Amino acid sequence: MTLPLADALKGRLIVSCQAPPGDPMRHTDTLVRMTLAARAGGAAAVRVNDPEVVAAVAAVDLPVIGLWKDGDSGVFITPTVRHALALVDAGAAVVAADATARPRPDGSTFADLVEAVHEAGALVMADVSTFEEGREAAEQGADFVGTTLSGYVPGSPVQTAPDLALVADLAAALTVPVIAEGRIATPAQAAAALAAGAHSVVVGTAITAPTALTASFVKGLDG
Repeated sequence: MTLPLADALKGRLIVSCQAPPGDPMRHTDTLVRMTLAARAGGAAAVRVNDPEVVAAVAAVDLPVIGLWKDGDSGVFITPTVRHALALVDAGAAVVAADATARPRPDGSTFADLVEAVHEAGALVMADVSTFEEGREAAEQGADFVGTTLSGYVPGSPVQTAPDLALVADLAAALTVPVIAEGRIATPAQAAAALAAGAHSVVVGTAITAPTALTASFVKGLDG
């Protein structure tokens, strides 16, 4: 089941169409239009948050990587099996979930989530922060491993640039596709991620976050 989608994503861009709580862009219809814009620009897939948005975006002719952010600390990216199955029911082809070593709020393991999602007929993208987490996630059945959480979890390197070293290490060691995600701000950085061995590249803020981009310009002008 993995191969057709993996082939479709190879060497291509995945656009993260999300908006944080309170942001003016956090509106389902707006996020659907953002997805349509990503498709028009050549994106191979989108990554979106919340079952409601997944269900709306699933009508667009693009594979959907769905996640459900619940909370703002610890494991909050698709933290439980319940969250994962809701995303499958909403139409996600791939469920993205935190696969770090931290405890999950329902006491389950990442392997439990993978098993449940596979039984429901979808694939799993493991969001990791370190090489060891990526290796373990692949061993537990993840179909894709993403560097999404590098720099955001204690024990992973804090940096302003993408963690291309992690991308390269995972790509060299794993047989499942490695997806580069996190702080990829330019086309050159996206290309560098592919050169480092990434199967696909996820870009979010640099494409779909006008509030954050505006704030960065304002900060720059303020000196």
